[in-house]
Amino acid sequence: MTKPSFTVNLQKIINHFVRLILQNRHPDMTSIQRNLFFILLVVISTGFMACNDEIYSSNPQNRLTLSTDTLAFDTVFSSIGSSTSKIMIYNRNNVNLKISQLGIAGGKDSPFKINVDGSLDANNQFKDIEIRAKDSLYIFVSVTVNPTNSNSPLFIRDSLTLQTNGVKQQIQLQAFGQDVRIFRNKYILNDTTLTSERPYLIYGYLAIDTAKTLNIKPGCKFYFHNNANLIVYGNIKAEGTVGNPITLRGDRLDDIKFATPFPYNNVAGQWGGIYLLWKGGNHTLKHVYMNSGYLGVYMPNKDVTTLPSLNISDCKIHNFLLYGLYVRNGNVLVTNTEISNTGSYSVYLNGGQHSFIQSTIANYFDNSNVQPVSRNRNPAVMITDSNRVASTTSVFRNCIISGSEDNEFSLMIQNQNQYSGIFDHCYIRRSEALPSSQFSVIRWSQPNDTVFKSIRYDYIKNTYFDFTLDVSSPARGLANPVVAAQYPIDLNGNSRLTGNAPDAGAYEW
Repeated sequence: MTKPSFTVNLQKIINHFVRLILQNRHPDMTSIQRNLFFILLVVISTGFMACNDEIYSSNPQNRLTLSTDTLAFDTVFSSIGSSTSKIMIYNRNNVNLKISQLGIAGGKDSPFKINVDGSLDANNQFKDIEIRAKDSLYIFVSVTVNPTNSNSPLFIRDSLTLQTNGVKQQIQLQAFGQDVRIFRNKYILNDTTLTSERPYLIYGYLAIDTAKTLNIKPGCKFYFHNNANLIVYGNIKAEGTVGNPITLRGDRLDDIKFATPFPYNNVAGQWGGIYLLWKGGNHTLKHVYMNSGYLGVYMPNKDVTTLPSLNISDCKIHNFLLYGLYVRNGNVLVTNTEISNTGSYSVYLNGGQHSFIQSTIANYFDNSNVQPVSRNRNPAVMITDSNRVASTTSVFRNCIISGSEDNEFSLMIQNQNQYSGIFDHCYIRRSEALPSSQFSVIRWSQPNDTVFKSIRYDYIKNTYFDFTLDVSSPARGLANPVVAAQYPIDLNGNSRLTGNAPDAGAYEW
């Protein structure tokens, strides 16, 4: 912007007198007069420059730069509200600018609300906002969706508009609103069936009473708030399908706003887990995908005479801060399932009958650049009979046990008379093979084995864990065809029967 001519001339005169005084060349001035006049000129010049700071360009070519042209929120649960997202407005010019108008096009009735550099306005409208040269402005945006009494998501949009020197700019605002059923410390006293018309948002806990059964139908989605749990004092029958799995996860649908954003859902500890607490329980988890909580499935029965049963099939239990599956004094059948990435044991078995068939247990929890803690170096699979438990039986067929540690399998049996084990056609990561006759057709790990497609999460490179088999995986062709034929479809829906050389683990190459 060009300064007015009189201010330019005044500045030149001041500069001329300053040079003469500094060079002691101005006539008719004593040294005291020169010093006093010099101080006066400095004060005038300083005030003049301060006045210049209050001058704003009116040139429409001096435009603002916006950090984005579209701000899109993930699904927002009705009446709950979103997290806050940030927009930056930059003045990259060498002159000051003033935004004459800034606001939400929908005004006070918009579901979107803005905070401009710490200020709020009920009408979502602001005027005469100053941005100095080379400075920036923060705008924080949130959205709250009113219930629509609809099962389907509702697309919501508005725009943030601003005008500077007659130039209009805008940022599109978008979100999906979803009505949910909210359970706050919900205790169910009778046999109950939950259906999938709307997602469920859980605060505190969702619990089923002793000897009662909670039936969960295909397609149900459960979003658990921080520290919320599913507590089963009775029975749970969660039976999804290939096309409509049941999902359990945290309720943070947004991203962590680092330089390269990544989803909260990829960070363990976003919610609690499933607690199976009745010694007479009879539980089924089928086509259930659960991730990123504190622990996955926890069954801590202390009774050595009455053992609950748990059937897990075609499930994925991934990314938990403590355990994936913890069983004490319980009978468990796990088939065609992935249990992966935990801060401690991925599978802990202590008393009872445990069978794992065509399943993948993989712990590469440390190979993520977003986890706030590291794994405690316990093996992926621990089988033990400590603490006076019921007799223990272990059967692992056509399975993979692997991870980032040298030893991912531990068998710590104190009373051999109360233990029996069968391990066959499995890949096991362990630096030293176990000589027991319980192990047959076992591929013990080698230093250069590449078992899976991806064992790392790098949000900058946009890669995520993928426990399907690598082309050179030693688990390829390792499975017993007779056992594989009982589970002909893998976790991804692919046939295991092609070529009569099925692979170990939950996934067929």
